[in-house]
Formats: sequence, structure tokens, C-alpha cells
Amino acid sequence: MKRHWTWLVRHPSAVLLAGQLVSVLIYPFLDDYEVGRAILGVFGMGLVLTAIWAVRLTPVLRWVAVLLGAPAMVLTVLEALAPSTDWIVLTSALWHAPFYFYVSYAMIQYLFDDDRVTRDELFATGAAFTVVAWGFAYVFSGVQVVWPDSFTAATDVGWYELLFLSFSNLTSVGLSDVLPVLRHARAVVMVEQVVGVLYVALVVARLVGLTVARAAGHDRHDS
Repeated sequence: MKRHWTWLVRHPSAVLLAGQLVSVLIYPFLDDYEVGRAILGVFGMGLVLTAIWAVRLTPVLRWVAVLLGAPAMVLTVLEALAPSTDWIVLTSALWHAPFYFYVSYAMIQYLFDDDRVTRDELFATGAAFTVVAWGFAYVFSGVQVVWPDSFTAATDVGWYELLFLSFSNLTSVGLSDVLPVLRHARAVVMVEQVVGVLYVALVVARLVGLTVARAAGHDRHDS
């Protein structure tokens, strides 16, 4: 048990990545029920706390993450209990989006801080990507409040559908049936498309390059 706890403490990015993916999987089972939404709210608070915990290892200002994260935790629960209240949804978006973008910035700084690729940095690469997707989902949510009917889909466009759009858009797979129909929404979607391409071109490419260089260095050393 102590060994597992030590591993978790040393790899907060892995905990954050796992939490984000678990949240994606459990959301469809709970969102239709008030108690389920409350559970999702508490789980969301845990994700925010985990993100703040992960930021402590990065070379950025931790107090900024705490300052943005504290209101975000409260709003997570409020939004889960009242998902149709516009002012709560908009306020939640205004706090969550900057918070998640700052966390992703912190993780990218963490990745670029040295020329070594640690195990936690590998998890941070995935966690930063999911955090960016979360941030844009909240941006889309705010856009939808300010400009109603910004998005269209076969079903009601709730937060989970916007998260699906964000992941589909950021990965450039183009599988989402949620479409931006107003210009403001399309503008934000285009920005996320650029961010997705830059993430692969800069962050992932650098990680692969360092890994290959390290492997080549070991081969030369062994020979």
C-alpha cells in the first residue's frame, strides 16, 4: 500500500489523466439524475484538486491555480445541481476555462523545463491534452449561453456533448455530430483546431524527439 501511495505522489499527472478519463466514462450514467449530477459535481471538485496538486511540480505560480480553482470547485457543484441555469453555467465557464488553460500551460512548462523525459512527464503529456479539451468545452458552454443556439446536434447540446465536440475537434478526427452554426462558435472552434495541431507539432514532437535522442545516446554508450 505504501509503495502504491508513493507512486501516486510521484505521478500526480497520471492521477489527473485517469480522473479525466474516468469522468468521461461515468458521466453518461449519472447526468440524468439529480443525485448523479451531485456525485459528478463532487467528482469534478476532486479533478480540480488533483489538477492543483499536479501543478505543484511545475515551474509556475501555484497560487494562481488555487485562486482560479477554489471558485471553480464551488461552481462545479452548483452547475451539476442546476445545469440549466444560465448565470451559473456562464459563471462556471468563466472560472473553469481559465483554470484549465492555466493548468495545461503549467504542464507544458513542466514538459519543456528540462531535456529529460520522465514517466510523470509522459502522463503529463496526456493530461495536458485532456485538460485543454476540458477548457475549450467550458468555453463552448459559455458561448452557448451568450449566443443561444450556437451549436446544433441530433440531441440537446449539453455540456457532455460540448466536451465530445472539444475532444473530436482537438484530435482532428472529425467524428462529432455537434456542429457550430453561429460565427462566434465557429471562431472558437477554429482556434481549438489550431491549438490541436500546434500541440502535436510542438509538444508531442519534442517528446518523441527527446525519447529517440535518449535511446540513441544509450546505444552509443553501450557500443
